Amino acid sequence: MLARTVSGGVTINDCLFHFTQINQPMGGVGASGSGVYHGEWGFRTFSKLKPVFYRSKFNRLADLYPPYGGKIARLEKLMRLMS
Repeated sequence: MLARTVSGGVTINDCLFHFTQINQPMGGVGASGSGVYHGEWGFRTFSKLKPVFYRSKFNRLADLYPPYGGKIARLEKLMRLMS
């Protein structure tokens, strides 16, 4: 019978212990639930990933973007002489 049900989680012969299991996801399916919660599952369900890229002001790649000056200008001049 359990294989024919659509559910987020099932507890047999009890009603409260399912909720107290912190090592299992808890939640319903469809209109009866809002995804899984508890521990890491809840964190992932109710979190929105927001990637953040941080570039240090000491990053030397900044020298590759205009306005060019100093070392990059000299390097560009040297490369033109070599070609």
